[in-house]
Amino acid sequence: MNQIAVFAGSSHPELAKDICTQLGVPLHPTLVKRFSNDCLEVQLQANCREQDVFLIQTLSAPVQDHLVELLLMLDAARGASASRITAVIPHYAYARSDKKDAPRISIGGRLVADLLTTAGADRVLTMTLHSPQVHGFFSVPVDHLHALSELAAYFQRYDLSNAVVVSPDLGNAKTAAAFAKRLGTPVAAGAKERISDTKVRISAIIGEVRGRDVIVLDDEIASGGSMIELLGHLRANGVRSIRIACTHGIFGGNGLQRLAAEPDLAEIVCTNTLPIAPERMVDKLTVLSVAPALAEAMRRINSGESVSSLFHDAVRSEQAAAE
Repeated sequence: MNQIAVFAGSSHPELAKDICTQLGVPLHPTLVKRFSNDCLEVQLQANCREQDVFLIQTLSAPVQDHLVELLLMLDAARGASASRITAVIPHYAYARSDKKDAPRISIGGRLVADLLTTAGADRVLTMTLHSPQVHGFFSVPVDHLHALSELAAYFQRYDLSNAVVVSPDLGNAKTAAAFAKRLGTPVAAGAKERISDTKVRISAIIGEVRGRDVIVLDDEIASGGSMIELLGHLRANGVRSIRIACTHGIFGGNGLQRLAAEPDLAEIVCTNTLPIAPERMVDKLTVLSVAPALAEAMRRINSGESVSSLFHDAVRSEQAAAE
């Protein structure tokens, strides 16, 4: 590898350590101070001059603190004469704010993209944007990964002869269809109308689910309201079993506990793009690591190799395994 320096903010140190273990490089320390006036100060505690610098910071709660911390890390690396700075943001929380769907509202996804670039990001590495068009908000290169390979590899351990992949809404149906193709199953979708940030209405299930083993695929689970609404419709349609899969397990408030309390929900599967405190873990939750995928993408960025070929290689491996 070329000269590389990896630092992490305070949002998810465990993931950062796992990534560096996969890369075989040290995770350099970052000092974060909070002054008496509540302002933050960041110091990168290793040499950055002419280094290929990667700053790992997922946007978990408190999102605003972690965002400002990342902006300060970018500014510090730029001021330290880094040759290139890549912001590694496993969960880009502002991807939900992607359009003006009400009068006089901000488009946070675009604003935060501008802030990252202004602070010093030369490149961004992220995973499973809630709205793919947010990719276009950036004026610097963006490598947009997904976790379909990790999720598919996990679910291939089950008997999928009677399975169907269900998307909670039509907007996610294309991704659900790609996931179903990896598993060799049919796909169905819910017709969803969002009432508020935490409340949705599902009017119908499009596709055949009766008597099937359902795997619900979504990009993220925030409050769990959409999933609980969908579970009711799946029960009414006579499904045999239900499992849930997502990339980003936000699980705000008591969302994880509410989902785990659903008696006919067999399992909740997410990745570790966001930290989940040990005291919030439940028996039904399985967390998969995306550290190997992020580490390989970082290695390819550092060495100038193709990142998009990661997906093609993974699909070919899955097809070969299926044969």
